[in-house]
Formats: sequence, C-alpha cells, structure tokens
Amino acid sequence: MSRVGRLPVEIPQGVDAKIEGQSVSIKGPKGTLAVSVHPLIEVSRNDKTLVVQRKSDEREERALHGLTRALLANMVHGVSKGFERSLSIVGIGYKAQVQGKKLTLNLGHSHPIDFPIPDGISISVENQTVVKVLGADKQKVGQVAAEIRKLRPVEPYKGKGIRYTDEVVRQKEGKAASK
Repeated sequence: MSRVGRLPVEIPQGVDAKIEGQSVSIKGPKGTLAVSVHPLIEVSRNDKTLVVQRKSDEREERALHGLTRALLANMVHGVSKGFERSLSIVGIGYKAQVQGKKLTLNLGHSHPIDFPIPDGISISVENQTVVKVLGADKQKVGQVAAEIRKLRPVEPYKGKGIRYTDEVVRQKEGKAASK
C-alpha cells in the first residue's frame, strides 16, 4: 500500500471539491484547478476529505496511487494558500521591475528583456533584486520561475545571475589560484 496514497486529503474551510467521473475540480479563494484522474484510480469524497483508492495491486496502479493523491493535495493547498517561488538577482546593474503584464529585466545585455506574465501567475519585485512568483498551480509557478532563471543562469566564477533564494552556488577559483 502506498504510504502517500492512503493518506486522506483534508479539505479546509472555504474550499470546495467536485468529482465528476474521472475529473476532479477544486475551487477556493485563490482560484480553481482541475485534474483528470487516470481510469485505474478512484477518487471519492467523505465529508471534509478526499480519499484516493486503486482497483488492484499492479505496479502501474501503485505508482499512480501516490501521484494522484499528491496532485490533489497540491491542488487543495494551491487554491487555499497558494505557492510561492523566490528568485534573487545578483550582479552590478542587474535589476527587475513589473510593468503591467510583463516583467522587465536588465541582466547585463545591451537591451532589457521583457518576460510576459502568464495567466494565473502574479509576480512581485522587492527592491529590484528579489522576484517572487506567486500562483495557485504548483507546476506552473515552478515552470515560470525556471524560465526566468534560465534568462541568466548563475555564473560559477563571480556568482552573477539569477538564482533561487535558497540555492547554494559553489564558486570556482580562477586561473590565478592554480599558480
């Protein structure tokens, strides 16, 4: 039995879950998310919890059991509290600012980079060097943060670039250190 899959998903106050066949939609104060559940997995609702069950003990169903429960738990957390990913911009003259529905980044190129903010995601900038990506969908928040980080990855010699705030960057020694 899957240790993750057998745990029920608690539905907090203010969050509503609807199960229609193989699709589950969860609505809360931060938005609405929906997922299509694999036919080998069954989702049922008991009062304030969602329970995920599998039909047999086959390998594929065991894998889908924990996955489905984790996806539902992330959806419930997303629509009630939301997800956040924080990025730090390190480098002289490197800065960011939000202008309407786009994030403008100055990252040492000859031109500023305009990053369009997708629907369902909000971006805030603190003191021009900390960018926070917020949203209800965990996968989308992580994907947008990764795309922003990809615009200027951290350089290993001086440590300049865009990094996650909790990321540890090991800096290399330069040529002079070898003599």
